[in-house]
Amino acid sequence: MTKRVAILGGGYTGLIAALRLSQAGYSVTIFEKSGNVGGLASGFKIENAPLEKAYHHLFKTDKYIINLVNELNIEDKLIWHDSSTAIFYNNNLYPFEGALDLLRFKPLSFLNRLRAGLVILYLQKTTKWQKLQSISAYKWMLKYSGKQVTEVIWEPLLKGKFNKFYDQISMAWLWARINTRAQSRVSGKEKLGYFEGGFETFTGALIAKLKKQEVDIRLNITISEIQKMENNKIKLVFDASTSLDFDYCLATVPSNVFSKLIKNNTGIKRVYLKKLNNTKYLGARLIIFSSTQEITKFYWHNINDMNLPFLVFINHTRLVNKSKFKNKYVYYIATYASADNYIFKCTDTELENLWFKNLVKVFPNFDKNKIHEVYHFKFANAQHIVNNNYWKSIPKFKTPIENVFLANFSQIYPEDRGTNYAVRDGEKVAQIIIDRNK
Repeated sequence: MTKRVAILGGGYTGLIAALRLSQAGYSVTIFEKSGNVGGLASGFKIENAPLEKAYHHLFKTDKYIINLVNELNIEDKLIWHDSSTAIFYNNNLYPFEGALDLLRFKPLSFLNRLRAGLVILYLQKTTKWQKLQSISAYKWMLKYSGKQVTEVIWEPLLKGKFNKFYDQISMAWLWARINTRAQSRVSGKEKLGYFEGGFETFTGALIAKLKKQEVDIRLNITISEIQKMENNKIKLVFDASTSLDFDYCLATVPSNVFSKLIKNNTGIKRVYLKKLNNTKYLGARLIIFSSTQEITKFYWHNINDMNLPFLVFINHTRLVNKSKFKNKYVYYIATYASADNYIFKCTDTELENLWFKNLVKVFPNFDKNKIHEVYHFKFANAQHIVNNNYWKSIPKFKTPIENVFLANFSQIYPEDRGTNYAVRDGEKVAQIIIDRNK
């Protein structure tokens, strides 16, 4: 008899797991709370062209998703572009694409530029990241890069990404970011991958494959509880009168959400629920707008000024020609914030007024009147806090409930969450389920 699997969440982890399970002969149903699949890579239309609600690109090192791209026969749609990066610091914008730009970076003394370069080179080359797990990135950088380098480069990055948790983040996490980007360089130049037609091209090809595999995808569905039944069957409860039974359940929801779904099961120990709830998340706010104005020639801008209310500014039309957007330039402004922070709680209008007012400080030529379309997006669980010894608190794919599994981006370590690792973990957890029946 065919085994039935329920997957909660239609992000890439859930979709990939569904693909591998269906290929192995399982009957798979995906339940997605929102009206579309793709998670953080889900899209919308700006200037009548597809775009992601949160900025995305691939690195040359992203072998798991690149292999899947080849399997889906859309490798010709994945285009590799030269990246370009700048840092905004002390009212100036500095190119920051490699060793020569670092040597010209005037906010640091010449000796500190050399020191910063040697530290980055060490982190790019070392593979012994395990020894970095128990020390904070902030303290490690203070010790090895020095006070000036830390205050100018690393502290703004950590504060922008993790807010009040900035001095608690494991150095292993920062190592992974630096190491991954270094390996994505070709002849010294960073290469970034982006799909012709956006990530919708990848998602669409994946959905088409799932439909051929007869995977059932149900949107706008909210699960209220996961219940263990006799014979290790799993019941999904939707409301007081509706439920469905399955042989296996894979939850790809945030850990704190998962804890609420399983808390009423007998035998669940408090220590496990505590582990799930100990994973803390920050939210994200993004404004995406099109404009007739070319504000900058760089793709990625790190905002290393803590007086400004956003972390990053991205010129998407450095990767995608503006002809795809009716000859308009397309930009992202984004930051992370806790749920109680004004940036996360304020209205779209309030955020727009605040960010556009401050954008002039970065780009004095910015003209708000040349904006054509504006879109706002908010994500409640966009970034988990990777603190010291984080690895000790990562929950396993296998949960204490027989035949119930958990896979979400907070289990990605030491790498930062991303589409590549979503594919990797989707395949990994699917294989664990498959192996149970061998």
